Amino acid sequence: MLTIVGSGKVGSSIALQAGMREVDSSILLLDIVKGLPQGEAMDINHTLAEQGKDTLVRGSNDYADMKGSDVVVIVAGVGRKPGMTRMDLLNTNAGIVRDVARKVAEYARGSIVVTVTNPLDPMTYITLKATNFKANRVMGMGNLLDLSRFKSFIAEELRVSRHSIHALVIGEHGENMLPLVRYSSIAGIPLTQLITAEKARELVERTRRVAAEVIALKGATIYAPANAVAEMLDAITKDRRDVMPVCAYPDGKYGVRDVCIGVPAIIGRDGVEEIIEVELSDEEKVVFDNGVKAVREAVRSVEI
Repeated sequence: MLTIVGSGKVGSSIALQAGMREVDSSILLLDIVKGLPQGEAMDINHTLAEQGKDTLVRGSNDYADMKGSDVVVIVAGVGRKPGMTRMDLLNTNAGIVRDVARKVAEYARGSIVVTVTNPLDPMTYITLKATNFKANRVMGMGNLLDLSRFKSFIAEELRVSRHSIHALVIGEHGENMLPLVRYSSIAGIPLTQLITAEKARELVERTRRVAAEVIALKGATIYAPANAVAEMLDAITKDRRDVMPVCAYPDGKYGVRDVCIGVPAIIGRDGVEEIIEVELSDEEKVVFDNGVKAVREAVRSVEI
């Protein structure tokens, strides 16, 4: 069973996309708001029925109903508003995520946990500590969402099929995210051969800024985050061993401990099955380390 804690716009969209991919035969939408998860479940089930998908979605307000879950997605918390940074949500969401994570440890002890709540990297670390799960069983969504935006801008710039693009974004899901132009390609052709250094810097900055632009225009980001989570869930439940950037506990890789940060990893049935350490230039390492520093300072400022 897949459980999604938080049945707002992002949580319900995750349930819909996960159902369309049939990542599990049973999806539980869980929320403290009476009636909300039940209503969303009904609406999603009607869509899945017409599409011939046999995943059953149900709603609940009782944490005990997550018992036996294989995967739990934590979306609960306050969303980012126009003009806010992800870190502005830190104090409010830390307590929410900590409490939810403790419920996961109580009722779904054998699950893998995917954290979505912002600020993503500190919330993933709080989830890891509050559940006391092994590090491979806790991960965060951030960089896969950043990657989708980076790929979109590359396709727009080069006017090529999105299918041809392979790219990588690591680091903090925030001001210090690190789109890696050197590790990106078009059908195997290095991106650095197809665009100028100035254009590369422009694409990187657009990737860092675009979430704020979407939020300013429509109030929230919904579909791209939901797609990123569904892709992670598909890799886990179908044991695809996909290489994708996720927020994880590096345990010494990249010279990092005691924090969760975005890194490329093999994702499969056991969660984060292996973290892949790529070589970073001096300039890239500065950005990556700045992200680690920002996340570490954020974690130190809240109660876990």
